[in-house]
Amino acid sequence: MKNNQLKLAVAGAVLALGSTAANAGIIIPAGDWTVDLSGNINTFYSNTNYTGALESSTLTAATPAGTVVTTTVSGTGLVNITATVATATSASLGARTAGGALTSSANQVSTGLLPSAIGIGAKSRQNDLDVAIQTTFFVGANASGAGTGAFNSGNGLNSINVRQAFLSFGDKSWGTIKMGRDLGVFGSDAILSDMTLLGVGTGAGGAGNSTLGRIGSGYLYADWNGQIQYQSPNFNGFQVTGAIKEPVLNAANHNLGYDGKATFDFASNGVDGRIWVGGIYQKVSTAATAASTSYIQTTAGTTNVSSTQVTTTRVTAATAAYTKDARAAEVGAKINFAGLGLVGYYYDGQNIGSSAVASTTPLSGLLTSNSGPTDQDVKGGYVQATYALPVGTKIGASWGQSEIKANADTLAAMGSSADYKNESWVVGAYHPLTKHLNLVGEYTDTKYENIQNFNGYNGHARTAALGAILFF
Repeated sequence: MKNNQLKLAVAGAVLALGSTAANAGIIIPAGDWTVDLSGNINTFYSNTNYTGALESSTLTAATPAGTVVTTTVSGTGLVNITATVATATSASLGARTAGGALTSSANQVSTGLLPSAIGIGAKSRQNDLDVAIQTTFFVGANASGAGTGAFNSGNGLNSINVRQAFLSFGDKSWGTIKMGRDLGVFGSDAILSDMTLLGVGTGAGGAGNSTLGRIGSGYLYADWNGQIQYQSPNFNGFQVTGAIKEPVLNAANHNLGYDGKATFDFASNGVDGRIWVGGIYQKVSTAATAASTSYIQTTAGTTNVSSTQVTTTRVTAATAAYTKDARAAEVGAKINFAGLGLVGYYYDGQNIGSSAVASTTPLSGLLTSNSGPTDQDVKGGYVQATYALPVGTKIGASWGQSEIKANADTLAAMGSSADYKNESWVVGAYHPLTKHLNLVGEYTDTKYENIQNFNGYNGHARTAALGAILFF
C-alpha cells in the first residue's frame, strides 16, 4: 500500500532524473509495526536578475468617483467653501518610490521547489488490512518572511510546516482509503513529473521556504489538503483515485471540494510510462462587504493670514456576496526509453489561479480565484525532455506557460485589461554524486505579460541556481 506521498514525490523525481537514490528511508522493525524515517535536505544558491515591471514599476489601483471640498479661511475670519467632483481614476503604472524599488538582482541561499523534510511513517498488517500512518515536517533554509537578511537569523521567521498527517487502511483486493492532510489528487502527476522537483525552477529570489518549479508556469499546484481519499486496486496498470477535501476560498466553508484522476502505467521492451486524466471542482464564494469611505486631507497657508484645507472623499460601493464554480481538467503523459524521458501536460479550467504577482512571486498556479463575480478562464501546460548521459548525469530542458484570461471584472478594475501569461524556459543538469546525493545546476528564464491583467504590466526574471539535494 502506498502510504507515503513524500516518498512517492521523491521517488518520482529520482526516477525521472536517473538518480540511484533509494525510495525507502531508514527502516526500523518495532513489534507488529515497521517504522520508516525518510526525507531530504537541499540548499541552493540562486542569482535572479529582474527587468521590466519587476524592477522598476508599480501598479496604482483604480479609485472610485468622489467629492473635493476646499475650505479657505482668511485672516479676517471669512470662510469660503467650494465643492467639486473628484472623477474616478483607472489603474496606472508608475515608477517605484524610493525604498520601494526592487534591486535589479537578488542573491539568495534557500531551499528549492521541494522543501527540506523529515517524515515519520509506520505500517502494519492487521485483521487482513494494511494500516499506516504518516507525518512529515517541512522546513526551508531561508526565512518565510521578507527574504532579507534581517529575517534569516536564529530568531527569524522560518518555521516548520506540517504538510502531511494522515492515516490509511485497505487491501490490494479492494483499494485504499486515506484520511488526513496530504498532497492533492489533481495536478499531482504534473508536479511529480517536473524535473525541477530536484531543483529550483521559477520563483527564486522571493520570500518563502521553497521556490515554485513550474507552479503557475505550466501547471496548477496540487497543494496539501485535508481530505478523505479512495484509491482503487491496480487493474493491469489502470487505477482510479478520488477525494473529497477541505475547500479553498469558500467564505462560508459550506461546500466541499472534489478532485480525482485515472492513470494507466505501462512497461514493455524497455519502454515505460504513464498516461493520466484528472479533474477538480468546488464552489468559490466570498462574503458581502460594506461600503467604505476614504479621505485625503491637505492643509496649506500661513498662520493668522489665511489657510486652505482640501478634503477629498471617495466612497467605495458595497459588494454583494457571490458564489461561482471553480473547475479544471487535465491530461498528461510521460514516457521513458533508452535514457530519454519525455513529458507532455495540459490543463484547462475556470476561476482557478490569480493573475497577481506578490513582489516577484506569481500566484497563477495557486488554487485561488479572481475577486469578482464574473467567470475567468485559465489554461496552461508544459513539455519536457531529459536524457541520461553515460556518466550518470541527466540533462533536461522544459517549456511551459500558464494563462489567465481577462474578463469584465478585470476590465472594470484596471480600465485597460489583457490576458495574463506566465511563460518560462528551464534547462538543468542533475548529477548523482553518490547513491543519495545529487548535485544540481539550473537556468530559468521567465516572462510575465500583463500582470494582474493590466495591459502592458510586463516583467522578466532570469535565474541561475547551483546546489545539492540529499535523500535518506
